Amino acid sequence: MSSKATSIDIAYRAGVSQSTVSRALRNSPLVNLETRQKIQAIAKELNYKVDKNASNLRTQNSHTLALLLCEDPTNDDSLINPFFLSMLGSITRATAQQGYDLLVSFQQLSSDWHADYEDSNKADGIILLGYGDYMDYEQKLEHLLAQQTHFVIWGAEHNNKSVLSIGCDNRQGGQIATEHLIGLGRREFAFLGDASSHSPEFRDRYQGHLQALEQAGLNIAAARQIAAISTESSGYEAARQLLASGLSFDALFAASDLIAIGAIRALKEQGIAVPEQVAVVGYDDIPVASFANPPLTTIKQNTQLAGEILVDSLLKLIRGQAVSPQLIPTSLVVRSSCGSASL
Repeated sequence: MSSKATSIDIAYRAGVSQSTVSRALRNSPLVNLETRQKIQAIAKELNYKVDKNASNLRTQNSHTLALLLCEDPTNDDSLINPFFLSMLGSITRATAQQGYDLLVSFQQLSSDWHADYEDSNKADGIILLGYGDYMDYEQKLEHLLAQQTHFVIWGAEHNNKSVLSIGCDNRQGGQIATEHLIGLGRREFAFLGDASSHSPEFRDRYQGHLQALEQAGLNIAAARQIAAISTESSGYEAARQLLASGLSFDALFAASDLIAIGAIRALKEQGIAVPEQVAVVGYDDIPVASFANPPLTTIKQNTQLAGEILVDSLLKLIRGQAVSPQLIPTSLVVRSSCGSASL
């Protein structure tokens, strides 16, 4: 070659993207060993040298991590899911324990927040929490990957294996919640929550719910599912829709505690006793769950452990160390909303 080789030249020869070339030359574990060796051999053949000025912004450390919180839309913009507040606290503590500062930013999915962190050196890496509609989120993640941004997401495992995800085992949580209700003699179930690809965490909880029903020999085809986002008002409206359908049910599994609390209000307005007539189980174990009326049985996510793993995984990613997606086990917290004595 008569001119100086560039990463674009290497990408062309290797048949990969420019971002893959950059990762391979940094020995990133996100690129498999065979591809890394191929790219590095081509770079050596072309006598490629990294432009230190161009890469300086990406390699300079700010010793700060960014937490970007993107929430589902609500009627009141001041509302924040209490589960995310618990996660915020655990991530803040874990970041401080690692000697890092934490930059917290609340974002709208429609904005170009990803551009602010491409080369601005605001933070060495990003933790993404509470991404609302998953399909709207996809393009943002692709932009972050293209910009070689170090980031980790809280939630379901991503289809793109280059995206590092940490989350609770939602399928397991849905299964143990439903198994508990079945063990109490409940046989006619309803699930409140979006079970589509737009909400993969809710979808996994629903799949665990169906798995428990199937293993118990109950009719999956008769299972009722009403879409809802994680707000009390959405749970209230979903329960009203379920009641208006005229279908009978004696157990209700809600994809979040907020949905469950809204649903209980709708049931009570119709004179339906909880748990005598309908047993209710939520998900998340937010602080208000124990003060609901009746106190809410729920699936607990270990937010302290989650914060520690998110921060530790992101720092490993920043340092170029091997890291992989993780699922954290859930646990059942029994209170009186299901008709069983508290543990």
